[in-house]
Amino acid sequence: MTDQLPLGSDPRIDILRRMQAALVERFGRIVRPSDKRRSPEWVLVHGVIGAQTKTAASNASTDGLLARYGSWEKVAAAPLDELEAQLQRQTFPSVAAQRLKHCLNAIIEERGAVDLRHLSNLELGDAMAWLERLPGVARKNSAGVMNASTFDRRAMVIDGHHRRIMQRMGIVPAKADTAKTYDALMPIVPEEWSAADMDEHHLLLKKLGQTHCRPRAPQCEGCPVRGDCATGRA
Repeated sequence: MTDQLPLGSDPRIDILRRMQAALVERFGRIVRPSDKRRSPEWVLVHGVIGAQTKTAASNASTDGLLARYGSWEKVAAAPLDELEAQLQRQTFPSVAAQRLKHCLNAIIEERGAVDLRHLSNLELGDAMAWLERLPGVARKNSAGVMNASTFDRRAMVIDGHHRRIMQRMGIVPAKADTAKTYDALMPIVPEEWSAADMDEHHLLLKKLGQTHCRPRAPQCEGCPVRGDCATGRA
């Protein structure tokens, strides 16, 4: 049996704490007000249609669908070509329309309506597993439904920026995908962090990925977390 570090002794926990403080100092607080949290159904739709699309465009598309049809059940019943026309802001509107229709209809088939309230009664892992059985739903989206919606639960949302930074810093394996990054990070999230702290951490890392830690040619000079970054030190 391999030796394991005592609970709480993993040095990566303190790295995450230092990162949070350094990023807040650099970028300021990025807190999602409680009145800005959307329903879990809205967050699910936003994630299903949002592949490689800027957040503002997906926000507008998701709001537009609800304004146009009035309910997610009516969105599910809409003709595919009509949905595609409504999703022209998305990078891949035809794919987004197909995924959304399949996802919503799968929920209706199982639950009778597009209603995710039952997930609040499940353990976090079970709720996310239920979501990930739906067409077009992967780990980023299931964590988003849990964390960024009115559920406000302790799940770390991992997007491309977040995953890239964790890999470059040496906190997760270099080739870890989103699910493996999530599985590596959740046990080392500081125990005092609330769901809102985890949401802010994700948003701050997104900001870092858009500024210093770019996909190509990262600007390590002046990066606020360079001292804890394996790539930055190298």
